[in-house]
Amino acid sequence: MPATTDAYILESPWKTELETLRATILSCGLNECMKWGAPHYTVSGKNVIGLMGFSQHYAMWFHQGVFLSDPLGVLTNAGEGKTRGLRQWRFKAGEPLDLESIRAYVFEAAHNQSKGLEITPQAKKVAMPLELETALEDPLLHAAFKALSPGKRKEYAEHIGGAKQASTRAQRLEKCKVMILQGQGLHHKYRNC
Repeated sequence: MPATTDAYILESPWKTELETLRATILSCGLNECMKWGAPHYTVSGKNVIGLMGFSQHYAMWFHQGVFLSDPLGVLTNAGEGKTRGLRQWRFKAGEPLDLESIRAYVFEAAHNQSKGLEITPQAKKVAMPLELETALEDPLLHAAFKALSPGKRKEYAEHIGGAKQASTRAQRLEKCKVMILQGQGLHHKYRNC
């Protein structure tokens, strides 16, 4: 996984396009970092935009894009029924970049973040899988699990309990025990900022 934006862009088939978007975003005063293995741009430490290159397209992800006015009608829900705030602007090969419009969207997204416009996550109840409950009878594992944030505990419960077969749940549990004892979240290696 690339550790820097330069490395990410260098490995992408969309080098020129991503570099153009990067320069445009940075010209709007946002801060750059790597998060979840991709370039992200923040205002006051809050995620505003992410850049990603895929095989068939590349995209800008607006973390609170639901609040953008979208005068061009280019934004789509990143995961219908799954995401509430995230919106993406996809670009395909050969499509000209309207840098003036992109800059306007970036400025609006940064302004919205500065105003504090955010979709707050909805808490959903996650059932504790039986395998994890049984493993937590170990006092050392139990103490380490309780020391994790509620979000990290939920990630583990969803990951382990989400497997359909008991053998898969058992394999996931064994891999997760090490990370729990180290005080890490399930997605620890993707959090670079």
